[in-house]
Order: sequence, then C-alpha cells, then structure tokens
Amino acid sequence: MIRNPHPRPLIFGEVLFDHFSDGSLVLGGAPFNVAWHLQACGAEPLLISRVGDDALGRRIRATMQEWGMDTRGLQQDPLRPTGTVEVSLAEGEPRFDIVSGCAYDFVDPATLPPHGDISLLYHGTLALRSPQNRAALAQLGRTSGAPVLLDVNLRPPWWQRDAVLELLAGARWAKLNEAELATLAPDGRDPEGQARALQEAGRMELLIVTLGAAGALARRRDGTLLRMAPAAAVPVVDTVGAGDAFAAVTLLGLLRGWGLATTLERAQSFAAALVGIRGATPQRSDFYAPFLERWGLPGCSGSPDLGDNALNEIKDYYPPA
Repeated sequence: MIRNPHPRPLIFGEVLFDHFSDGSLVLGGAPFNVAWHLQACGAEPLLISRVGDDALGRRIRATMQEWGMDTRGLQQDPLRPTGTVEVSLAEGEPRFDIVSGCAYDFVDPATLPPHGDISLLYHGTLALRSPQNRAALAQLGRTSGAPVLLDVNLRPPWWQRDAVLELLAGARWAKLNEAELATLAPDGRDPEGQARALQEAGRMELLIVTLGAAGALARRRDGTLLRMAPAAAVPVVDTVGAGDAFAAVTLLGLLRGWGLATTLERAQSFAAALVGIRGATPQRSDFYAPFLERWGLPGCSGSPDLGDNALNEIKDYYPPA
C-alpha cells in the first residue's frame, strides 16, 4: 500500500450509535463522523476513542476495518458499554439525549498508540466531560505537539463555560455554530462582533461559524472576514452530522493547504449534500466520488461500499419505538 504523502490528522473523542425513534441505528459521534469522512477523502486519520466489549463495540471496530480505517486507537472497555445517543427530530432539527458513563468517556492515557506522524489534532468538547479523557487529550497534545482544531459542541448539561473558553484559548483554529457563538460571546451585536470578541480573548488564528441555511462566516485573527452563502436551497432529510461534515472538509483544507474561500465553499457544499440523507456517515463511496473528483483528490482505495448489511449484526439491539 502506498503511504499517504500528506500529514495525518489525529481525531480524539466519542464514537457511538445514534438511535432514532424509528428504531434505526446509525454510527455517529462528531469525532468519529469527521474521521469517517476524512478516511473517504484519503487523509488516513488516527481516531482515539473507546468502545465497550459488546455487540455495538464489535460492530464499530468491524465497520471501521471494512472502511479501511486505522483501529489502533480504538480501545476496548471491559466494564462500560459502547456509547449511545437517543436522537429525535423536531421540525427537522435533531435533539439529543446523551447517555453518560459510556466507554468513550474513559480513554486510557497509558495505552495510546504511537502517533509520531501526526500534524494536526482535532477534538470536540463533549468527550472532555470526564477527567480521564482530559488527561488523555493533554498527553496527546504534549507528545504530538500538534496544533489544535477545536469543534465546539455544547450539549447540555455536559459543558461548562469556563472550560470551553479555556479550550478555545489554546486552539489554533475553532469551529462552532451560530447558537454556540451567541452563548459563549453574548455581548456582540451580531455574529461578526461576537466572533471578534471570542477570538480576541484567545490566540486562535481562525474562527469559523456555521450559520445554517445562511452559510458560514470565517474571521482571521487580523480581522479579515469572509462570508460564504450557499449556492442554492437543498432538500433536507435530517441535519444530524451536518456540522461534522463541514468540520471534516475544513480540516482537509488545512491539511492540503487550500485557501480559506475554497475551504469554506467545499465544506459548505459537502455539508449541504449530507443533509439530504439519513445519518452522518454515508457507507457508500459513490457519495464521496463527485466531491473527490471536483477537488482533485484520489480518495482512499480502502473505503468500499458497505451496502445495507453493515448493521445487520446489531439490528435487533434496540426494539423499534
């Protein structure tokens, strides 16, 4: 196998199953979703997470292997279950009931895999609700020396304002949505002013704000602003994972050295396509093929079509609602 000539990203955080009200199970967790997309785009991410010694955990490992992903960072917990989230949709917007005490909350710092070829560290905020995960992430930061892309995910009650602001202060790049921006920087009159206030409180070079149907806003530390509006309205099946799709392409742009305008346009177009399907992790390579062709990327030969049978092993794990 030919090695990827580009630097690899390290992705830290939750991997879980989203359980929808119709009984369907869809692989999820923001970091996992980001890693999944990056693998399809040929970036060969190293995901650091933890699953239970159960049917869901075994299915996650098997599906990662089938998709060609590196599983060295996927720890197995003998005591705690694989993470799950109950997802309901209200007027097209997802609502999450996040189960606590899951395996992904207890990443073991003592059994982290080698990661000397890492040049960028991505993580969210949800997986840092446990002291053990905070210790594991701190160790990864020290040993890799990689700059951080922080993806803010404010999921009540699993976040604290001061802790999130501290994470933002230490990140080189950050992404959050409009509601999260208003929560963390309430004194600004508009997203531009709120972005300025939040960015000036730390050292981050770039702050990106997703604005839903209005597109996205990016602000550099020197005050340069860029707004990107969507090309056209798109049909929406559900918006679960749209922000993760945007984050994945943003990270890809940082790795590949795309310009900011190019990165935002590509991230937005990819996220717009994702909301037209159910779930956050397309399991067919033909979903990615048009984007890779337009972006001039070869993709990953280890990412096959998983088809409709990928979850058969655990289809009865939950009864239909």
